Amino acid sequence: MKKGAAVLLLIGLGLLAGCGKKKPQPEQLLTEYFQLLNEENYEEMYAYLSEDAMAETDKETFVNRNRNIYGGIEASDITVEIAEGEEQEKDADTRRVKYSISMQTLAGELAFDDMTAIFKKDEEGAYKMEWDSQDIFPNLQNTDKVRVVTTEAKRGNIYDRNHVELAREGVASSVGLVPGKLPEDREAALEQLAALLEISVEKIEKALSAGWVRDDTFVPLRTVAKDATDLKEQLLEIPGVMITDTVVRFYPFGEKAAQLTGYVQNITAEELEERAGQGYNQNSIIGKAGAERIYEDQLRPRDGYSIQILNELGDVKQTILEKAPQDGEDVVLTIDITLQQYLYQEMEGDEGCAAAMDPKSGAVLALVSTPAYDPNDFVMGYTASAWEAVNADEAQPLYNRWLASWVPGSAFKPVTAALALTQGTLDPEEEVPNDGLKWQQDESWGSYFVTTLEDYPVKNLENALIHSDNIYFAKAAVGMGADGFGEGLKSLGFGETMPFDFELAVSSFGTDGKITSEIELADSGYGQGKVLVNPLHLASVYSAFVNGGDMIQPYLTEGQEAVCWKEGVFSQEAAETVLQDLYQVVESEEGTAHEAYRTEYRLAGKTGTAEIKASQDDTTGTELGWFVGLCTENTDKPLLITMMIEDVKGRGGSHYVIPKVAAGFDAWVLGKAPEFQTEPEDEV
Repeated sequence: MKKGAAVLLLIGLGLLAGCGKKKPQPEQLLTEYFQLLNEENYEEMYAYLSEDAMAETDKETFVNRNRNIYGGIEASDITVEIAEGEEQEKDADTRRVKYSISMQTLAGELAFDDMTAIFKKDEEGAYKMEWDSQDIFPNLQNTDKVRVVTTEAKRGNIYDRNHVELAREGVASSVGLVPGKLPEDREAALEQLAALLEISVEKIEKALSAGWVRDDTFVPLRTVAKDATDLKEQLLEIPGVMITDTVVRFYPFGEKAAQLTGYVQNITAEELEERAGQGYNQNSIIGKAGAERIYEDQLRPRDGYSIQILNELGDVKQTILEKAPQDGEDVVLTIDITLQQYLYQEMEGDEGCAAAMDPKSGAVLALVSTPAYDPNDFVMGYTASAWEAVNADEAQPLYNRWLASWVPGSAFKPVTAALALTQGTLDPEEEVPNDGLKWQQDESWGSYFVTTLEDYPVKNLENALIHSDNIYFAKAAVGMGADGFGEGLKSLGFGETMPFDFELAVSSFGTDGKITSEIELADSGYGQGKVLVNPLHLASVYSAFVNGGDMIQPYLTEGQEAVCWKEGVFSQEAAETVLQDLYQVVESEEGTAHEAYRTEYRLAGKTGTAEIKASQDDTTGTELGWFVGLCTENTDKPLLITMMIEDVKGRGGSHYVIPKVAAGFDAWVLGKAPEFQTEPEDEV
């Protein structure tokens, strides 16, 4: 019961006037009594009872009865209105106080009108309450019991765009003990059981010592997978062990969509306190991560409750309040689980992330983070060894990489180009001076040079993108100036939280949004320096190339319409110019992404290899490999994929990533037959 709630009393004028040194009147006593009830101070409430009432009900019985009933129905906000009754002599030996009472319970608001509290004077002339169980509920006798019956509602399912189930109800195996069937060597049996289940003997003993446990009671200890055949065979060799089916939350695609779906677990005491009054109880399941957490309010079920009075034979005497169960709402995501699986399959074994979306509508089609975990393990409960292993894994399978921001490297060059074209500081046809493989603005840069990997003859925008020339885009950034470049990035949403159901890391540049040196400005132009970009944000920026300079806003649930997040970030001419050059990055035989070229459809794209190192001379740093691809021409299934894979140094850099993204386009555009599960399994 909620503490500290106020008691509202509407009392006739003059009833409490002139109390002074006189003994309290019944109305005041009733006020104090219900205030103590709101405070759950049942011991103090007992002091208000008359001798006859105390003789009928001892203190322990009174305290337990009130605590069990009010606590069991989760009563809170108890409000009392004392009615103005007929004139009564204030010094009468017996006084009847009429009142109405209402309270919030797990079944809703419970209210009773025309209640009467009877007070009688004791030998010292003080009024005391002639209490019995009808002062709790009308028609409740001292021999009756109050029972709350719970009707469980179902949690909503999570579906992909084609209504394939991503999270739903499943069946697992509940392992437990029937205490009365344990062998004589009880201690040895429990030790063997504890070892197989990877839990402590103390935990088993605690479960067996619960007050509700009898010799023939099934006491659940742990949930295991339905197909854990070998483990279950070993468990059933221990006398007293019993295994039954149990309903659990189930994620049919496991690791392939783990960071997307997330998982549910039992609510904690802290969460229960935070969500007081929202219909949760100590047995509630709640979303802890991913879509399960983000869409908790839609998915969560609202159990039904019936508050009943039982007579001494255990029969239902009266149902005093009832609330019907309400199943949780289903959530339909824009995700295509087939594409999600293709990308996961391509990335499995690597550390990285991918985001795929329709660049015309903003519908997100895949969100992949690798390595991943199996969300079903959270539902079942990790063993100590499994939990230690997943936490000790240096690849961080619990880390959701598509929520983070990363150094984009050369994948950022089209952005710099489009900003410079829009601001009028770059002529795409102009050939800039050939500085070979290294360049600096002037001697003030000291020993620092911007370097690039390849020399080529005509240094204009198209060729600079085809050959991924660091020097060209460093010059383009310097040409805009720190203020122009910075304002351009801010217009793209840098420094802002992008509207999206998941909280994505904010893309950033410089120090507190300011570039502090010309060298940093030059490095930022080709995606190094202090530029950090969230993969889904980068996808939104790239969408401007096919939307006339407007950035589409990504969304994740069905039923939404295309919304522009940032209008006119690039001029239409700049967007079209960069888009045509990105086609050449793929189609030209000299293009860094030519291996993604397909005759069946047209693909635009940009590679990127971001260096993570302490200094320009550092040779021990790692590299991030990027590829962003766009397919919108001559297709009714537009697609944009952004993929980043960590530690590609010595593995081909961005060229390690290109075929993985291309496989996703093949699957989506060409309808390549899947080689993996596309329909959910039936059991955990």
